[in-house]
Amino acid sequence: MNEPAPRRGRGRPAVLTRERIVAAAIEVVDAEGLDALTMRRLGTQLGVAAMSLYRHLPNRDAVLAAVVDHLFAEAVIDLDADTPWPEALARFAGSYRLMLLGHPHAVPLLATHPVDIDLGLELLAGLLDRFEAAGIPRQDALTAIQSVAVYVLGHALAQVGTPPDTNTPEPPAETAVAFYDQWFEAGLRAMVSGFEGGLDRGR
Repeated sequence: MNEPAPRRGRGRPAVLTRERIVAAAIEVVDAEGLDALTMRRLGTQLGVAAMSLYRHLPNRDAVLAAVVDHLFAEAVIDLDADTPWPEALARFAGSYRLMLLGHPHAVPLLATHPVDIDLGLELLAGLLDRFEAAGIPRQDALTAIQSVAVYVLGHALAQVGTPPDTNTPEPPAETAVAFYDQWFEAGLRAMVSGFEGGLDRGR
């Protein structure tokens, strides 16, 4: 007969860090929606007093900004050095959309709270490099990337938008999901092709 495994002691509580706070905030938003995310609720999620959070993030707005930056970083993918910029831009758009659909309650937040500029440029350096390799001026590259990002956000918001007087986005039926997928791909192809033609003519 096997002996029972020894019981673990309680040990010391996990160290509170900015990363843990942001991860817990995303858990709350995913499960309960943006309105549920308060410093008190976040403290409860982490098993600490709300006041202890302020040493890492000074208020709810700072938490929301950190959530935006974290989720955007989650969406950015690595790119091979030989990836043409139109393909790289389309791949970024697809990855960004997957992240948004994976966090439907956070879509309105990302649609209204910009990513930190310096962090955004750092995360998008690989994508910007693909434009530079093709001789596309940086400002033109940023215009293309920002335009596609706004398209992705708007499309995701249309897909997961919450009806009035409700708290939880209704998951679309299978046919609706297929419709949104086709609609997204068609619009994305048109945008990327349009930028490709315009930027090629501008060189």
